[in-house]
Amino acid sequence: METLSSSSIISTAIKPYPLLSRTKNTRFSCSMKVASSFSYQKFIQYALDETKLSTSDLIPSSLQEDFSTLKSLDGKTELKMCSFKASKIRLLRSLSIETSEGMQVLDFAVFPEAEFDLPIFCANFFTSANINIVVLDLNPLHDVINETHYKEKYYKNLIPLGVKYSELLPWGGKLTSESLKFFSPIVIWTKFSSSQENHNILFSAFKDYYKAWLNLMDHAIEETDHSQISLNLEAQHRAIFDDDDEEGIHVFCTNERSRDPGFHVLKRLIGETHAKDVVKKFLFSGVKDLGNKTFLDYFPEYESKNGSIIEKRSIIGKSFEKRPWNTRGVFIGDTFG
Repeated sequence: METLSSSSIISTAIKPYPLLSRTKNTRFSCSMKVASSFSYQKFIQYALDETKLSTSDLIPSSLQEDFSTLKSLDGKTELKMCSFKASKIRLLRSLSIETSEGMQVLDFAVFPEAEFDLPIFCANFFTSANINIVVLDLNPLHDVINETHYKEKYYKNLIPLGVKYSELLPWGGKLTSESLKFFSPIVIWTKFSSSQENHNILFSAFKDYYKAWLNLMDHAIEETDHSQISLNLEAQHRAIFDDDDEEGIHVFCTNERSRDPGFHVLKRLIGETHAKDVVKKFLFSGVKDLGNKTFLDYFPEYESKNGSIIEKRSIIGKSFEKRPWNTRGVFIGDTFG
């Protein structure tokens, strides 16, 4: 996004690596070859099909020419990437990984154009033979814990949906207050064992949450107030903050990269340098154009005495072992011991 009114995607090319092979995707689909009985490819295809039904101007982003299919260093694993844009969508992108051992990762997100204060759709899933780690949410651009306007605007009618799936996919354990700032009252943060039933529930949740997001997009009215547009830009920048002095991107889905299995999987498969390139230049393409504040501008509480960023900042603040919203979507985290 080069200007406040621009709908273009900044194309940040990543050159082919000697050890990585690559092929291009077709116009409106990703390679849908399924490597196991359960695959996240159907999640991606569902989202693309539904998005095309909701908007007539969905087209591949220029990123798709350079990020499509990568082979891992050992040649045993495929990394599949897709990226699109539309009049209300700055970037729709997905990264999926399927290994021969049955491990899978899905990182799927949709970022709105700055003229729309829509939440960011986030699906961050990790699957192995024994466990699934899931974050599914419509990440709020603005405060939904201390303020009511944005929460009422986008989540009031979605609370029953969140309650339904919070019962089927229970709270996944400790989550820090740092991470909680980026989540909505309907967030699904869960861990569960791998089974066909659980995977079916997850797919159902993904479909319902994505349809809810598309419905919000369909009814979204373009903002013309430049001060509000600037706030939306800053909110997206804060959510996916990139700092060259930091190790990669502060990923909005968990904001705790040390506990994010997806990033570590990337490092193991294609090396740390290449993994950072995929994260910075594909997953969060255009972040440099969203703002120029530093991490400490947004989070001064994590500044050490010598002015550097506290490395173990996730230990700051309260951890929530139980869901900190009640069935009416009211934040009750302050009442926890």
